[in-house]
Amino acid sequence: MKTNLKLIVNNNFEANKKKFFFEKKELKTILNLYAKMVSDGSWKDYGLTISAIQVGFSVFKNSTENAMYRICKNFKPKNKYFRYVITDFEGKIYKNSDNLEDLIKNTNWKKFQK
Repeated sequence: MKTNLKLIVNNNFEANKKKFFFEKKELKTILNLYAKMVSDGSWKDYGLTISAIQVGFSVFKNSTENAMYRICKNFKPKNKYFRYVITDFEGKIYKNSDNLEDLIKNTNWKKFQK
């Protein structure tokens, strides 16, 4: 009995793979800000929230309280300027942008302190 086998190689695996997290450069930008704010004594803890529609970096003043605010990346925003947003723990949007570095650089973080 003769069988014909075919080997199928998917060369586009990496291109088709969905990314549901911050990219390395984005995470580095956020962690640099986090390190600066921890050294200032403004931030004490952080947490990550991951879903199919967005990933969020939540910032806490104390680990026992609600997050002060979140830096979020939306995977399928309805408007390109809502790709990255800063929200409070209830979801109210403080700032939004299509560029994470610009969003972080142009935000007065001291103004958000509670």
